[in-house]
Amino acid sequence: MSSTPEIIAEMDLLLMFDLTSAQAGIKIHKSAKPESIAAAQRLFDKGFVDQPDGGYLTHLGIEAADHAAHLMTLLKGPE
Repeated sequence: MSSTPEIIAEMDLLLMFDLTSAQAGIKIHKSAKPESIAAAQRLFDKGFVDQPDGGYLTHLGIEAADHAAHLMTLLKGPE
C-alpha cells in the first residue's frame, strides 16, 4: 500500500487538530487550497470530522489523528 496525494492531504489536516482539547476544531475557508477543501470533504464523508469544512473531530477522527501524530513522531526520529 502506498500513499496518494489525497491521503497525504487528509493526514495533513488531521495533524492540524489540537488533540489536547476536544473543544478545538478547524475551519477550512473557501479561499484555502483546493486540495485542502477536498481533503476536508473526504474526511467528513469518511466520518472523521463533523462538518464538510472541518469542524470538530469525531471519535473516529480523534483515533485517526492520534495515530497520525504518533506516526509523525516515529518518522521524525529522535531529536
